[in-house]
Amino acid sequence: MSGKTIFDNGKHKCIVFSDLVKGEGIQSNQFVILNTDNGETNGAVIDPGGDLTYTPLTLALLKHTDIRHIRYVIGSHQDPDIIASLPRWLLHTQASVVISKLWERFLPHLNSAFTTDRLQQGYLNRLIALPDQGAILPLGETHLYALPAHFLHSEGNFQFYDPISKILFSGDMGASLVGDPYTPVENFDAHIATMQGFHQRYMVSNKVTKFWAQAVRELDVDMIVPQHGKAFVGKEMINRFLNWIGNLPCGVDLFTQDNYNYAGLINSVKVG
Repeated sequence: MSGKTIFDNGKHKCIVFSDLVKGEGIQSNQFVILNTDNGETNGAVIDPGGDLTYTPLTLALLKHTDIRHIRYVIGSHQDPDIIASLPRWLLHTQASVVISKLWERFLPHLNSAFTTDRLQQGYLNRLIALPDQGAILPLGETHLYALPAHFLHSEGNFQFYDPISKILFSGDMGASLVGDPYTPVENFDAHIATMQGFHQRYMVSNKVTKFWAQAVRELDVDMIVPQHGKAFVGKEMINRFLNWIGNLPCGVDLFTQDNYNYAGLINSVKVG
């Protein structure tokens, strides 16, 4: 549970934790960025996970840094496997919470501890509610870009780009549900089967995935790291994924009126 370092230039480090969820919980990746300038370390945790991950993640972090160095705890969207642990980060650290402005009023529903004055005040003082157009998050002498990725799959969704490592933390875009998450994609054609069903169900439409693929092509990206499963490493593999997702019918593209045939459903159900 020590995590895997996926970038390290001596001052700037990116670490992924992929084995903290045990049992029936869905596999998820938690990411930590640590930047050290002039002897001062500033860190960010991206998609910290649910309540199951808080204790193992904070213990694993101690192998890399003091938890007091964490400046941001960032949620790409509102799913419980991403942000359910946020109340505990607010209680036990001084980190700021970063999430879309669409979800800021929902966070107090995550935990009854939000009824305490201490947590309520801490939440109000330490919340960074991202506007729809995105934002820049200072991290020591560098920064992270919060990039809008709305409707992929959440209506208030962000991805995060680190210009030092050239890593795009892509949330659920590129997620896969099978295989060793510590090993990057090596055979893209074989990997499609682990992604296709998920993306066709969860991504809203090909219109949005096409926009996203074009936007990513305009960035200098060496690695796309989703919140579930394997990473896409290198320009060739990234382009394979962008070409695939940019042409994939998904979400409402696949729906017909038959999906909303309420009369037919009611007539086919026997009562009693």
